[in-house]
Amino acid sequence: MLPTDNRRYLDDLYDKYNRRDLIHPDPLEFLYDYEDSHDREIVGLIASSLAYGRVRQILKSVHSILGAMKPSPSTFLDRASRPLLQSTFSGFKHRFTTGEEIACLLLGIKGVIERYGTLYACFTAGMNDDDTVLPAISRFVKELSVERNDRPKSLIPSPIKGSACKRLNLFLRWMVREDGVDPGGWDGVQVSRLIVPLDTHMHRISLSLNLTRRKQADMRTALEITDSFRMISPDDPVSH
Repeated sequence: MLPTDNRRYLDDLYDKYNRRDLIHPDPLEFLYDYEDSHDREIVGLIASSLAYGRVRQILKSVHSILGAMKPSPSTFLDRASRPLLQSTFSGFKHRFTTGEEIACLLLGIKGVIERYGTLYACFTAGMNDDDTVLPAISRFVKELSVERNDRPKSLIPSPIKGSACKRLNLFLRWMVREDGVDPGGWDGVQVSRLIVPLDTHMHRISLSLNLTRRKQADMRTALEITDSFRMISPDDPVSH
């Protein structure tokens, strides 16, 4: 359990920095441009999937993709064919991510929407009585990966193989939580079930705060850190 001083410290940081005017530069800001939840969930998945590397490049890459999908990503995907997606993003490159991978991701999103109606409907179909969204994440990844025929997936890794799924958990935070920063929209998913988006920086901080003793930044560690935060805020463990 966190010492009282640490809890107070984290609460103070939340109160000080949880403001929309302090978000830039962060890929979350792209979601603010889309009122329609059908568009916003697509934008959120794209932006979170590319949230690795230098932030300046992240913003440039996300802006490039969304620019090709104007004015409505959901309408664009509804009308897009595989050849169109492949040609549209053929020259795209974001660190290790190629245009082919982006086309596959968008085809996966398109397929999910065709089968379920929305990404939200697909995700909630995987919810069960588990305390976390982990089972739903596993099913969601599987549904998104149909177009890849189980080939390696750098953009949408599966928790089944131990990945902390930092970017997917970041996406879920954006879509499920609703406050001054996170825009929300996925009201049917309980905030209390969210998992901390864990990367190397968050892992290092969590070790220093004794939120975990695990040395690997994997899903087991993400769950352990989430449990520690749940002691502070049972209804909203990822708010900090």
